[in-house]
Amino acid sequence: MSRKISVLNVESNFVDGALHSAKIHTRSFEGLHRRLRLMGSGFLMILYFGTAWVTWDGHQAVLWQLSKNKFHIFSQTFWPQDLIILTGILVVCAVGLFLLTMIAGRVWCGYTCPQSVWTWLFMWTEKVTEGERHQRIRLDQSPTTIGKLLRRTQKHGLWLIISFITGLTFVGYFTPIRELAVDIVALETGTTTTFWLGFFTLATYINAGWLREKVCLHMCPYGRFQSSMLDADTLVVAYDKARGEPRGSRKRGATDVTMQLGDCIDCQLCVQVCPTGIDIRDGLQMACIGCAACIDVCNDVMDKMGYTNGLIRYASENELQGKATRFYRPRVLGYAAVLLCLTAIMVWGISTRPLLNVTVAKDRMLYRYGSNGDIENIYLLKLANKDHMAHPFSISVSGPEGVTLSEVPSIVIGAGEMSEFTVVVSMPDVSNSEKVADILFAVEGPTASLSALVPSRFSLPR
Repeated sequence: MSRKISVLNVESNFVDGALHSAKIHTRSFEGLHRRLRLMGSGFLMILYFGTAWVTWDGHQAVLWQLSKNKFHIFSQTFWPQDLIILTGILVVCAVGLFLLTMIAGRVWCGYTCPQSVWTWLFMWTEKVTEGERHQRIRLDQSPTTIGKLLRRTQKHGLWLIISFITGLTFVGYFTPIRELAVDIVALETGTTTTFWLGFFTLATYINAGWLREKVCLHMCPYGRFQSSMLDADTLVVAYDKARGEPRGSRKRGATDVTMQLGDCIDCQLCVQVCPTGIDIRDGLQMACIGCAACIDVCNDVMDKMGYTNGLIRYASENELQGKATRFYRPRVLGYAAVLLCLTAIMVWGISTRPLLNVTVAKDRMLYRYGSNGDIENIYLLKLANKDHMAHPFSISVSGPEGVTLSEVPSIVIGAGEMSEFTVVVSMPDVSNSEKVADILFAVEGPTASLSALVPSRFSLPR
């Protein structure tokens, strides 16, 4: 019954309180969770903006070369044949997110989601150019003046600069960013590149500058299905109603004995700092992204009032009802076990995956006769070296008696490169009732992971 009530509470609060259209002006605040978010988001931004400029083994550290169908991640190069591995990595991340949600709710949304991180950055820019919350509200309500236009121009100018750098970096993970930067300065970007630069610049500007919380409320599906992953032991940002009610204003130092009130002084600061504009005192809501801004500002108020911190805190439903919170529970252990197994499979798959991909395509001409009367078949071989080093390769063929390569090439293929060439396989012209014969191409490199056996067919006259 408790579980059903929680889900219904999420739904009803979302319908009643979160579907607002008024502009949200957040208040500045300090606190532990804000510092944690700044450190986390700062690290992620350094990772995002910096990794694109790192060189690794002669190429960009992370680069998806769509034109060459290659994806570089530091020392690893992935090809279309490795799509299953990339898919597996995404599955591992998804299961990890489910496990994190089971334990601590939407901490991903509040601390590391790109939409949240860029929204906080844009709100900070708004504060720098237009002032604190009360100043921004007054500016919105004031008539249009030169001063107001200047402030607005500064804000949107900074938003566009941040958006352009963000778009440039994103496109730089698909087009070598150093060459891209040079082309932009020289105004020589192609039509396709220019389109995507403009698209991601505009998307960042609109999402983080204008839509903000509306992306979380109406566009992101995560908030809508989080209820199915929460239980009575999940830690979420929660208001301790038993301690806080009845709420009411009072002077500093007043106690519940003299005022017959709970610890909540109804200052509304928890609402003013919320990036989605909800009142956490109404209970668990779909619009809550778990950023803990309300925890920081409420703890600050409690300090000033001389009360104990934690009126708003990370707590489970069981804890708020005076019960013990269980961390080790079947669903958490199940998600953890699945995550561990999938991670182990992915590590094994990446470490043991073949570093040589060989494709053999037979020429459309069935066969021909050589100058010595032998039957010849022509094959096109494509070799892709997935390793981060160049290696030599030799090719041989085996099959029925007398099958040989007219030419035995020995080639060197660079790191992450592909080479294709034609080989001629010959066989003595002997009477045969079959139209084809099975042959086997052997490509040998310095290690087993850089060697391959590829079967094919040899066409014969009947």
